[in-house]
Amino acid sequence: MDALFDEAALKVLEKRYLARDATGAVVETPEAMLERVAGAIAAADARVDGSMDEAHLARRFYDLMAQRLFFPNSPALAAGRPEAQLAACFVLPLEDSLESIYRTLGMAARIHQSGGGTGFDFSVLRPAGARVRSTGGVASGPVSFIELFNVSTEVIKQGGVRRGANMAVLRVDHPDVFEFIRAKSEPGRLRNFNLSVALTDAFVEALGRGDEIQLTHPAAPERARHVAAEEIFSAIAECAWEGGEPGLLFIDRINERHTCPHVGTITATNPCGEQPLLAFESCTLGSVNLSLLCAGGEVDWERLREVVRLAVRFLDDVIEATSFPFEPIEHMTRLTRKIGLGVMGFADLLVDLGIPYDSEEALTLADEVMGFIHAEARVASADLAKRRGPFPAWNGSRLEAWGVPPQRNATLTTVAPTGTISILAGCSPSIEPLYAVEVVRHVLDGETLVQEQPRIRELLVAEGLDPDETLAKIRAAGSPRRTEGLPETLKRRIPTTFDIAPEWHVRMQAAFQRHCDAAVSKTINLPADAPLEAVRHAFELAWELGCKGITVFRDRSRGEQVLTRLQVPYVRCPDCA
Repeated sequence: MDALFDEAALKVLEKRYLARDATGAVVETPEAMLERVAGAIAAADARVDGSMDEAHLARRFYDLMAQRLFFPNSPALAAGRPEAQLAACFVLPLEDSLESIYRTLGMAARIHQSGGGTGFDFSVLRPAGARVRSTGGVASGPVSFIELFNVSTEVIKQGGVRRGANMAVLRVDHPDVFEFIRAKSEPGRLRNFNLSVALTDAFVEALGRGDEIQLTHPAAPERARHVAAEEIFSAIAECAWEGGEPGLLFIDRINERHTCPHVGTITATNPCGEQPLLAFESCTLGSVNLSLLCAGGEVDWERLREVVRLAVRFLDDVIEATSFPFEPIEHMTRLTRKIGLGVMGFADLLVDLGIPYDSEEALTLADEVMGFIHAEARVASADLAKRRGPFPAWNGSRLEAWGVPPQRNATLTTVAPTGTISILAGCSPSIEPLYAVEVVRHVLDGETLVQEQPRIRELLVAEGLDPDETLAKIRAAGSPRRTEGLPETLKRRIPTTFDIAPEWHVRMQAAFQRHCDAAVSKTINLPADAPLEAVRHAFELAWELGCKGITVFRDRSRGEQVLTRLQVPYVRCPDCA
């Protein structure tokens, strides 16, 4: 067994990230991979800063990853290779013309091949049946072009290893919104896309009043019609209950808190929804491993401070180290220099501190931890700005207007799903609760990873229980809280995802959102027997609590899902990190 990584992490590294020779044989150790990445990022730092010895900084970056305290989004593990593209998130623009659509499709293919994921706003495309003056024909509509992009993604593997990931966004007032809402009702359709409906404030207000909204498109005024907001909302909730999609984006809220409105308006996000971006922007993400930041029964705040400040420097350096696939992307990325630092291992931290996930104490901790990370990230970005200059779009930004000290980066904090890097870090993903005591994770083509939650075994031993016998009982019961004979204090301490009422999932997302410049990607998991009303309530609560978007998933509502409790089929979901 490797000294740094467990078996599951090694499988992922060997499949995706370790260097290979011309025959396909792995020729790089995990340690050498980390040295390559750390060296490349430190070399980029030296080109723009020079305030720290390059070899010393490379060692610090290496230790940060080797100690599993932080990982960047997985494309950044290609750093040090020729022409490596290191960002995870991209948003590409579309115009209502065939030339624009195919130009964007070609750009997306290149980005997918390099390991990135793409988001698109299809609202600009005229609705199906609208007249096309140049040809005298009729338009096929946004959903048909989403199908086109899906087929392209199917044949272009990310980095030659896996299919790409996409987000399709459509405004709630687009005439084809019902077709979009139901686009994934057929199993297997658009498997390379996540779908999100962009809800406007006007729609939410109309819904509250019981009013209608107008569905319209500037290129097809003849297609305009009025529809009850409730009819649209009900269709969204029903499809989300049936199969987990579409999700929601609260697009006006996203733009109200957008730091650079003078540069443009945000209309789309990356594939998992946590990074709203302007057209042609890219963003590099990274996550701090909270599972290793508990000391003496409390959060090790000083160590967390050190990790955050070094991680911000790392992520800013990635912008210098990356090879951009297209000039407009380089221009926009350098203009705002957005980064997204988040967390993983939050559920592990709660277990270590003896705090139930579904408790006010957990919400308070979430608020404190993310608030601390955001404040320290601001300090780090301001320090970089003193030496390197603020991001070029600083003048006229909301940050300048708010009186924030000049920043190197227009955004700093984001909570990503961490699907891959949490495996490398050996911790629970993102801010999600423990999924089950033992899960089958389907992350590699043709392979599965069976993972036991190590902290649960440790707790059982500490309680004087036979771990193998007790784990077998828990598996049979479905979760610790449903297992007879377990101490009540232990049941309360280790809930798994379906023990937790949906409102606690949403409240946790909102607690982290309060301190995120960008957004939070979190799945509101519902049990298989959850009623439709639970989906509606989750959507409404997310709006009320200030979330920027929401995704729900009812257990077993699809034939496939990423995490299972051994017996349930799965779906491969895009992971941003």
